[in-house]
Amino acid sequence: MTRPRDRDAERRWRPDTQAVRGGLERSPFGETSEALHLTSGFVYGSADEAFGAFSGDNDHHRYTRLGNPTLDVLEERLALLEGGEAARTTASGMSAVFNALASMLRAGDRVVASRALFGSCFQVLTTILPRWGVVTDLIDGHDLAQWEAALARPAKVVFFETPSNPMQELVDVTAVCDLAHAAGARVIVDNIFATPVLQRPLDLGADVVVYSTTKHMDGHGRTLGGAIIGPAAYVESELNPLLQHTGPTMSPFSAWVVLKGLETLRMRVERMTASALDLAGWLETQPGVRAVRHPWLASHPQHALARAQMSGGGSIVTFELDGGRERAFALLDALRLIDLSNNLGDSRSLAIHPATTTHLRIGAQERERTGISEGVIRLSIGLEDVEDLRDDLATALSAASAR
Repeated sequence: MTRPRDRDAERRWRPDTQAVRGGLERSPFGETSEALHLTSGFVYGSADEAFGAFSGDNDHHRYTRLGNPTLDVLEERLALLEGGEAARTTASGMSAVFNALASMLRAGDRVVASRALFGSCFQVLTTILPRWGVVTDLIDGHDLAQWEAALARPAKVVFFETPSNPMQELVDVTAVCDLAHAAGARVIVDNIFATPVLQRPLDLGADVVVYSTTKHMDGHGRTLGGAIIGPAAYVESELNPLLQHTGPTMSPFSAWVVLKGLETLRMRVERMTASALDLAGWLETQPGVRAVRHPWLASHPQHALARAQMSGGGSIVTFELDGGRERAFALLDALRLIDLSNNLGDSRSLAIHPATTTHLRIGAQERERTGISEGVIRLSIGLEDVEDLRDDLATALSAASAR
């Protein structure tokens, strides 16, 4: 027989312990690792037990679309790491973003959002939700005066990324949450660049946090997944009915893989963050590099805010080359160690040209407004030796300058 869990103790554990042991519910076999319950359904000992499961009189699992023991462990662990009361997982990060928004919004509601968004988030807010009568007002998220003006009248939801993808624009989380709550809005923060290791938006006043677990949490490019974390009342009464009846369910196998990734999350993120800052500082000194964005660089226009609400600058480095697309493509094509891929938060370093990939469909006007020029490259720094990454970038920069 395994020892009973002490949930109060789990809440008191420090994050590194929670990342390894939080939410662990062992089966009667007493396995060391989390069990993988790769099943679509569950059996009942009697018809009355089945009735109780569907009526809510017992907590017997019914169907993996509605819940699964492996998903339960991951959801509890994520809530612990984020300092939230409850969490639910989804099949992808974009599913998490969409369902967090959809669970709160109705026709006629208004969203205020930073325009510095990942391309698919931009499409959800400006193309998909308006079909259902939801109005989205976009503002420049770094400008607190624009938030004040936009939230001088009522809104239902405020949504933003901080740091933003790919230009690393920051939003003052505490100040904007105060404005949003005064306007009657709830705040959803996409914390994908920072991870719970470097920033916890719930502690800063946010209501809900969303993640793509595909990124740093898995961290090895193996699975798709998303997570929504927030108050238990919201998760149970607003989010659960939407997820259970529409079915954007994470697979138990993906959940198990993410659980394994969480065990090393802090070590990976801290190592990647240190390498990213090293390379960001070096890139600032290189000829042909017009600008570098990383929150921990003194040159970042919101460096003081980054230091105030983050414990590290993150694993992403964004830089702009002179010469536009031609030189950016030449650099990307000359890379030999760093892979060309639109994923991020991987153990392998990755590079992408946002203007022609992840942010292509937001349009040239929006790209210009958020600083995504044809010369911008986004680097996701992995776990390789930083000197090998520097050598690869130096060779690629030399090749690009020859064009």
